Amino acid sequence: MNEVLFFIETLLVVGFAFWALHLGKAALTGWVAVQALIANLFVLKQISLFGFEVTASDVFAIGSLLGLNFLQEYFSKEDAKKATWICFFFMVFFTFASQIHLLYVPSSFDTTHAAFESILSLSPRLLIASMSVFFVVQQVDIRFFAFLQKSMPGASFAIRAGISLVVSQFLDTFLFSFAGLYGVVASVFDIILLSYLIKLIVVFCFTVCIRIAKS
Repeated sequence: MNEVLFFIETLLVVGFAFWALHLGKAALTGWVAVQALIANLFVLKQISLFGFEVTASDVFAIGSLLGLNFLQEYFSKEDAKKATWICFFFMVFFTFASQIHLLYVPSSFDTTHAAFESILSLSPRLLIASMSVFFVVQQVDIRFFAFLQKSMPGASFAIRAGISLVVSQFLDTFLFSFAGLYGVVASVFDIILLSYLIKLIVVFCFTVCIRIAKS
């Protein structure tokens, strides 16, 4: 069942990414930020996928970077850079807002505080690691995609985006695993390998969907 949901979710993200592109630069910039927020929230849930134990956020993390690639391809590199700062701004705001939300003393009729506390009470290490790594990876993806635009002008957008995502997601997996999980899990290298394999599947699905959509 998880695998079916995974492919449905991938199609949903790609479809809405094209819809955001159709709506214009502002919608695409908002799309990047929303995907980043969802990814950093959904990373808390662990799921079984293709026999591996992974997080439920990979599709959205890659979807955010896909949005940046769309901005660079159809608008400009400066627009993509601006989107990363807007994205970071919203992530910082969400962090402060969520922690203040937890400080409110719930009423005797409230039944949701425990759930909010479970989801939003991230350890400082994981929170800083997630936000910092995501921002760094966005910057690297923008520069690497710009390099591919110059060095592979004849290649399709799907190919260039796929190559860019493969590289950026390796960096994301490697940095976050060491920054957020080293010393916490039994083998950080196993986590890197399994997480990256799932991300490669996501990138492949994204690339195929984009090629079909643009054909």
